Amino acid sequence: MRVTARQLCRRKPLESMIGEAEGEASGPGGLRRSMGLTQLTLLGISSVVGTGIFFVLGTAVPKAGPGVVLSFVIAAAVAGLAALCYVELAGAIPVAGSTYSYTYASLGEGAAYLVAWCLILEYGVAVSTVAVSWGQYLNELTDALFGFTLPDAISQPPGAGGVVNIPALVVVLLCSLLLARGTRESARLNAVMVCVKLSVLVLFVAVAFTAFRASHFADFAPHGASGIGVAASAVFFSYVGFDTVATASEEVRNPRRTIPLALLLTLGAVTVLYILVSLAAVGAQPTGRFGAQADAGEAVLAEILRDVTGAGWPVVLLSAGAVVSIFSVVLVTLYGQTRILFSMARDGLVPEIFRRVDRKRHTPVGNTWIVGAGVGALAALVPLQYLADLTSMGTLVAFVAVAAAVVVLRRIAPDAPRPYKVPLYPVVPIVSAASCLYLAWLLPGITWALFGGWLVLAAALYLVFGRRHSALRERAVAHEHAAAEASTTAAQA
Repeated sequence: MRVTARQLCRRKPLESMIGEAEGEASGPGGLRRSMGLTQLTLLGISSVVGTGIFFVLGTAVPKAGPGVVLSFVIAAAVAGLAALCYVELAGAIPVAGSTYSYTYASLGEGAAYLVAWCLILEYGVAVSTVAVSWGQYLNELTDALFGFTLPDAISQPPGAGGVVNIPALVVVLLCSLLLARGTRESARLNAVMVCVKLSVLVLFVAVAFTAFRASHFADFAPHGASGIGVAASAVFFSYVGFDTVATASEEVRNPRRTIPLALLLTLGAVTVLYILVSLAAVGAQPTGRFGAQADAGEAVLAEILRDVTGAGWPVVLLSAGAVVSIFSVVLVTLYGQTRILFSMARDGLVPEIFRRVDRKRHTPVGNTWIVGAGVGALAALVPLQYLADLTSMGTLVAFVAVAAAVVVLRRIAPDAPRPYKVPLYPVVPIVSAASCLYLAWLLPGITWALFGGWLVLAAALYLVFGRRHSALRERAVAHEHAAAEASTTAAQA
C-alpha cells in the first residue's frame, strides 16, 4: 500500500472545484442558494456566541486577573488575522468545505484530508461539549421556574454522576431534524435564537455596568504577561466557530461578496460584545470571587447579576439565555460538520452517502442523520472533560492551514479572481500562523497527545479508504491511461 509524495500533494484545480459547485447548485438535486448577508452573519454569530462566554470568565480571570480583558483582545486578534485569510480564500474559492477545500486547492490531497479531520474534531467535540451543557442549564432553568430537575443519572455526563445524558442526545437529534428539513427554515429559527441570546448578554452588560468599580482593575496583571497569554488560550474557545460561515458557500447568494462580508461582520460583532461583557463583569465584582464561583459550579454571570440586583430573576434569565444559545450553537455547528463531509464525499474521500442531496428539501439528509447520531452518542455516553481543549487545537491547526493556503495560492494561481485580498501580504498570513501556533503551544500536554492520536487515525483512514476512492486520483489515472493508449496508437500508425 505505497503512497507517493505526488499523490499526497496532488491539488484540485480551482476551475474544477468552482465548476462542480456551480453545476450541482444549478441542478435539481443540488444545494439551494437561499441565504443572504443578514442570515449568514447571524449564522456566524450563532456559531461563535455559545456556552464559552457564559462560563469562561470563571476559569480565565483567576489566570489573568483584570487583564482578562486583554486576553479577549489577544484571542480576537488571532481570530481576526485568520479571518482576513479566510476573506481572501472565500472570495477566490466560493465552494462548500471551507478550510478543507482551500487546503485541497493549495497544499494537496493529503494535507486537505488531515485538515478535514481537524475540522471534524473541532465541530464534533464542540457540539458534544455544548450539548452536555444544554442539559445542565435546562435543569437550572426548570429548577428556578418549577422546582424540578431531571435525575443526575440521565441529565449529567458520564464521569460526573450521569449514566446517559438524555438532554444532550435530545438537543442533537432535534437540531438534526431541523437541518434535514431545510437550510432556509433552520436559518430563520437561528435568527430568532441569536436575537434572544444577544439580548440577554446586552442586558447583562447594561445591569453590570451600574455597579462598575474602577478599583477592581488596580492589580491589572497579577500573574504578569504569561498569565494573560495562558488566559488568551483559554478564552480562544469563545471565538471558535466563525469559520462555519465559509462552509455555507454553496447555499449563499453571491458568495464571493457575501462570505467575506459575513466573516468580518461576525468577528467584529462578537469581539465588541465579548470585551464589553468582560469589562462589565470585572468592573462589577472583585476578581477573587470568579474562581470560587466556578469551583462551586455557579453560573458566574448570573451570580454577578444576582449580587447587583439583589433578586433571583438573573438565574432564570441567564439559564434561559444559555438554553437558547446552546441550542443555536448545536444547530449551526452540526450544519458546518455536514458540509465538510459533503465536500469530502464529492471528492471521493468519504462514502457517497455523505453527498446525496434530497431533491425536495435540497439538504444532505443521510449525511445529517449520520452526523447527528454519531455526535449524539458521543454527547450522551462519553466523558468529555479531557476533550474540550481539542476543539481549540483543531481550530488553531485549521487556521494555520488557511494562512499557508493564502501564500501558496498567491504563487500557483496569481491570476485567480480575488474580490478581497489580505492586507500587508505576506506579513499577515505569517503572523496569523505564528500566533495560532503560539496559542496551541500553551495548551496542555494531554491535548497534544490526544490530537496526535487523532491524526494517526485520520492517516490510517486515508490509506484504507480515501486514497483508493479519491475522485481526483481516478481522473488522473484515467487521463494517464488515455494518454498511454493515444501514444500506443500513434506508434502503431
